[in-house]
Amino acid sequence: MSTVGWITARGLFGRRRFLMLVPLPLLLVGLAVLCRALGVAPGEWGPAVLVGLGLAVVLPVVALVVGTGVLGAEIEDGTVVHILTKPLPRWQIVLPKLAVATGVSAATVAVPLFAAGTLADSVRLGLALAAASALGALAYSALFLALSLLTRRPVLLGLVYVLIWEGLLGRFADGTRVLSVQQWVIALADRMAPTDLLGTSVSVPVAAVLTALVAVGFTVLAIDRLRSFSVAGETS
Repeated sequence: MSTVGWITARGLFGRRRFLMLVPLPLLLVGLAVLCRALGVAPGEWGPAVLVGLGLAVVLPVVALVVGTGVLGAEIEDGTVVHILTKPLPRWQIVLPKLAVATGVSAATVAVPLFAAGTLADSVRLGLALAAASALGALAYSALFLALSLLTRRPVLLGLVYVLIWEGLLGRFADGTRVLSVQQWVIALADRMAPTDLLGTSVSVPVAAVLTALVAVGFTVLAIDRLRSFSVAGETS
């Protein structure tokens, strides 16, 4: 498992798509520093930067880029055949890749969110956002990893979920928020550090249970889907 994880991490950091992870976190921290330096009240910029940018854009986009890349890129360029020919159970392929995707996504997002949350309110809020975003990164990564095995257009479908379901419908249809990873992260962060800067109609127990179900369910689905791949990298 460690070998697969190491190969995955090395391949991920060696691809150009990794450069896409840099601008958004820098923008998040930059806006927080700028607002704080200008003396803007946290209540005026906090929700827009922390939720509107951090949790609604940076977290899902980073997880989408990484989650679809750890295995989807290998399927696209055909290098997955080298892994499939190894006498490894499919779960020993999927789990290390999921761990790398979650770790990279969580680190890329948690650090700027911690900084922004600390500038907006307190260290406690920064830690809460970092911890909740790490759990969100796990759920997103499992979802997007599974999508990379289910379709040839995982990025497109991922964007539809993030932009349409979580973004557009989440604003106008309260019922859709129950099935929104973004709202689960907000609920968990708000529970760890209650603040007026965060707010959601999703309860903490629902958020915790659904986060676990999505993480486990899509991981199992990805493992099962990978079993259907032949040595040529096509599904049987």
